[in-house]
Amino acid sequence: MSTVIEQPVEARLVAAAPRMQHIPATLHYDRTDPFAVRMTFPAPATLEGVDVCWTFARELLAAGLTRAEGQGDVRVRPYGYDRTVLEFHAPEGTAIVHVHSSDVRSFLAASGELVPVGHEHLQLDLDHDLAELMRDAC
Repeated sequence: MSTVIEQPVEARLVAAAPRMQHIPATLHYDRTDPFAVRMTFPAPATLEGVDVCWTFARELLAAGLTRAEGQGDVRVRPYGYDRTVLEFHAPEGTAIVHVHSSDVRSFLAASGELVPVGHEHLQLDLDHDLAELMRDAC
């Protein structure tokens, strides 16, 4: 069984101009990091010209489908019919993208099949992680 889920999504960048630019993006879930999801934007879509990856809580993404969530660098909220807004705040500025809520729901369902919500802690190997930390500290 695979330990990683990747789902391409079509994001629309909200810019100052009235037209929205389409950006390919990918949602990632890896059961070795069970509480997190990643959203990656390809180099041509970024100011830096390199792939940009944002990591945030799976719980934040799920909650943002029904109500505004987040207070930090990543914020998620519903928008109209079948749209979800993701805001990414960085020192360089803020990027706001719209994605289809149905794509997010599909991604969350697949991640829930891999690691059910509430069972994330069962994927962690705390003894191994602590041993790695102690090894690096010596």
